[in-house]
Amino acid sequence: MENISSIWISWNENIKHPFSNIHIVKTEEDIVDAVKGAEKIRFFGSKQSSSDIAAGTTALIDVKEYNKILSYDDINRRITVQSGILLKDLIESVEAKGWCIPCLPDINTITIGGAIATGTHGTSGHLLSEYIFKCKLVLADGMVIEITNEDDLLNAVSVSIGTLGIFSEITFQCEESYTLHLKEGPEKDSEWLVNIKENIVKYDFLRILWLPHTGNGYVIKGKKINPDKSITTKNGPSHLKHRRAASKLLYKHTHRFPWFTAIANKILYTIFFKSKKEHKGTLYQATVTKSRGSTLELAEWTISLDKFPKVFAEIKKEINNWSNNSFIHIPMDVRFVKKDKAWLSYAHNEDVVTMGCVCRNAKSADQYEAFKTVENIFLKYGGRPHWAKRFSAKNDELEKIYPKWNDFKKLRKEMDPSNKFLNNHLSEIFNESI
Repeated sequence: MENISSIWISWNENIKHPFSNIHIVKTEEDIVDAVKGAEKIRFFGSKQSSSDIAAGTTALIDVKEYNKILSYDDINRRITVQSGILLKDLIESVEAKGWCIPCLPDINTITIGGAIATGTHGTSGHLLSEYIFKCKLVLADGMVIEITNEDDLLNAVSVSIGTLGIFSEITFQCEESYTLHLKEGPEKDSEWLVNIKENIVKYDFLRILWLPHTGNGYVIKGKKINPDKSITTKNGPSHLKHRRAASKLLYKHTHRFPWFTAIANKILYTIFFKSKKEHKGTLYQATVTKSRGSTLELAEWTISLDKFPKVFAEIKKEINNWSNNSFIHIPMDVRFVKKDKAWLSYAHNEDVVTMGCVCRNAKSADQYEAFKTVENIFLKYGGRPHWAKRFSAKNDELEKIYPKWNDFKKLRKEMDPSNKFLNNHLSEIFNESI
């Protein structure tokens, strides 16, 4: 275990915090020692959160080297890993066994402990936390406890922003791998929106990349097929690989001239989103981005499936109102998550739609008016924020939209009476002094 003094900097350099000690842990005993010896402590992995949750305390735990695969249970399709393992390494190991975790996020560079703690999800399935069979948690006093999927405590711990303890080992319940046949292409808003409920039932995978200011979405639909089935692969024209570079160029000055975003989006739609594509692969092969070429700032909000059309209509009306500066970079990622029982899950007790809001100029994100506009609209309808992404809602708003909010706060205080796992950002969220 190594100690260093410096400045902690997030992946896009928008969040910076001084610290006195950083503990680079490789064993569970290292985590225990770090926690027991600290007055305040937070942990981090890939630093890819847009929310200020991973640092801001004098002591920090770096879990990236706590990344081993510990065991396989071939009979029951289970894998046990250390919490610092990258999603990439976990899923590739699972795939090698012919298994899958049936709901995967968009990127594979996040550490699994942070992904679980912040409610990371994919589409047409559950949060990753729903596939926990059991886990070990290091508490504020250094005690290590094991929690199984038969324990009610798991519903509080699984999505807890690292405020109840630090994940040590996690065992995932996997399923047999399957192959998806995916078809992609543009659809007018008037088409994809009215067909959401029908398509959720009809397809095993559904994702819409909504293209603000264009009147269109780019719809990805997938069905499970026999892996030996032959399909005609269509990758689209070769210039599609340049979308990120073109976006970076077109959005370069939109923080100074927000209105140009609408023009840029129409150009990007015409060049990059009119093609139809078709391919197949496992869930991981076919749907997860294997690299991210530029830094971003992200917000994401979740709303019940029944309320989404009304929320979408209001967002569309507001951002197309040229009297404000809420112009949105493309795409807004629309995905679907099934209800669960986790206390701070976005899908607590209801099927939901998630909608991402991206600023591709990370350094000018504080001037990105759309973040405020989208948050206000979602809060109006009871929407819930993604814990690892940008939002400004605090305790008073959050207790209205999370039925178990006050129960969680009570449990958090019992498990961490000295607020060891809170930084300034989290103390404001929970209305706790530190």
